[in-house]
Amino acid sequence: MADQAAARRRRAALALAGAVSLLLLVVVALSGGADLAGISGGKPRSGGTAASTAKVVVTAAASGARRWLRDSTSRLAATATARSERTDGSAAVAGAVDDPETVVSQVHMSIRNSTARRNLGYLSCGTGNPIDDCWRCDSDWHNNRQRLADCGIGFGRNAIGGRDGKIYVVTDAGDDDPVNPKKGTLRYAVIQDEPLWIIFKRDMVITLSQELIMNSFKTIDGRGANVHIANGACITIQYVTNVIIHGLHIHDCRPTGNAMVRSSPSHYGWRTIADGDAVSIFGASHVWVDHCSLSNCADGLIDAIMGSTAITVSNNYFTHHNEVMLLGHSDSYLKDKAMQVTIAFNHFGEGLIQRMPRCRHGYFHVVNNDYTHWEMYAIGGSAEPTINSQGNRYLAPTNPFAKEVTKRVETAQTTWKAWNWRSEGDMLLNGAFFTPSGAGASASYSRASSLGAKSSSMVATITSGAGALSCHKGSSC
Repeated sequence: MADQAAARRRRAALALAGAVSLLLLVVVALSGGADLAGISGGKPRSGGTAASTAKVVVTAAASGARRWLRDSTSRLAATATARSERTDGSAAVAGAVDDPETVVSQVHMSIRNSTARRNLGYLSCGTGNPIDDCWRCDSDWHNNRQRLADCGIGFGRNAIGGRDGKIYVVTDAGDDDPVNPKKGTLRYAVIQDEPLWIIFKRDMVITLSQELIMNSFKTIDGRGANVHIANGACITIQYVTNVIIHGLHIHDCRPTGNAMVRSSPSHYGWRTIADGDAVSIFGASHVWVDHCSLSNCADGLIDAIMGSTAITVSNNYFTHHNEVMLLGHSDSYLKDKAMQVTIAFNHFGEGLIQRMPRCRHGYFHVVNNDYTHWEMYAIGGSAEPTINSQGNRYLAPTNPFAKEVTKRVETAQTTWKAWNWRSEGDMLLNGAFFTPSGAGASASYSRASSLGAKSSSMVATITSGAGALSCHKGSSC
């Protein structure tokens, strides 16, 4: 027994020492060659060099590591004391850690969470949200706007928008002529043939007279201004590719149409009545909708139909709407079998009723979202979609008849019991329950997996910044 106890103590000590060494190595790697600011928020010392600053970093890290080791040792000692007597009166095993490898595993996880980045040259914000940690802690974000395109995740991660083009500044909130839009307007920018990264000179409310028909390789970036697209037509992404919509308030969209609308410098045509979606994705690919606030539209908030695919919907805040998100044109439209959509890090908030999302054919990864409100159901579907729900937080309403997260729409159980729907690591609260189905075919779920899910216990932190952000030049968002 004594030999076993001694062995466990040695293993625990080695594990702790190894963990400290890992922490020191990471800090040294991060500090190497960089002219970092003061460790405690102060300014760099005058005349300091990169090497001396790095020395300060390592010294501070070593001190912190010593404190961590001391505190951990104290906790180990306390645990050993608490186990010093057995109920049968025999001497207790003095080993304080039953599985010392767990300590190393936890430290490895902490290091990965705090340092896993896209190598953008500055420390992680550490929220656990991989998109936000990629860019939000950069106080110089307004001079590096197009870097956002390298932060995408999920099935729409390759949407580059206007990353490789010029920045276009919208100066005019008007939309008087959808056939011959004025320079400086949002409509003029989105119809151009070349890639553009579109930003806004000031706060504005844009009331569109007709659908805003996007051209390929465009980013609409609302950061740094309070931009609302509201009280008129909204955004149509039709038969184009590589579009990013970021940082907008989109609400109170209305049906429009029976009018001529320009879609490129060389083409305009007749548009029939539009549904009144906030964002309509129609036969498009490589689309990313991120950090928008969407509510109260005539039809859907985000609808993707007619063979659209390679889509990510992330970090959005959805409120006050009935049919939130439709993914798939109809049960008979088989081209949607290729559809792949990632729904990640969104907050489905107050006043929502159903379709978060409602899926048809295709593959759907619903990961690390916060569902705090629904009146009928959260996730629904028909036509045999594959739905992979991972690490979400589902808070059921008080209505005892609306506790189920899932709904198979107008389909008999004898049919839907073969569909691949799974819940993995989800947090189900207030009586919420998810009804799984299918045999769990690995090939099917591999096509419905687009990123690694975080623990559902992290959802509150990951989604805390959902919706349009208040970003100001010179400070992090």
